[in-house]
Amino acid sequence: MAPPLIQAPAGFVPEFAVSFGPRSGESRPVDVASGAIGPFTPDPGRPIWVTLAGTWSGTVSVLRSTDGGATRRPLTLAGGAWGIFTANAQEAVGEETVAGATWWLDFQRTSGILAYEVAQ
Repeated sequence: MAPPLIQAPAGFVPEFAVSFGPRSGESRPVDVASGAIGPFTPDPGRPIWVTLAGTWSGTVSVLRSTDGGATRRPLTLAGGAWGIFTANAQEAVGEETVAGATWWLDFQRTSGILAYEVAQ
């Protein structure tokens, strides 16, 4: 099967990919349907806010790591699941006390567009 023709005004299509990573480090591609977004390294002693927006379906879970992201564990509160979202939200999900701990968002999007922010 022949590839589709590319019409004027351009004679080419630039290739690009969405990725996430620190400015000084290596980028990793972001899957459009699922994946992990991070790391976010919070300042100790301040609330960590997660904002989710858009028209989307799926699940977003907040994860935490104390070993540089090699092991990411979901948040719990009194032994129960915490920081799991299935709809838009804007709320404080925790406060870090361990220097160097990193936070992540793990998303399994089944449809729509998800916008996110993790901030302090």
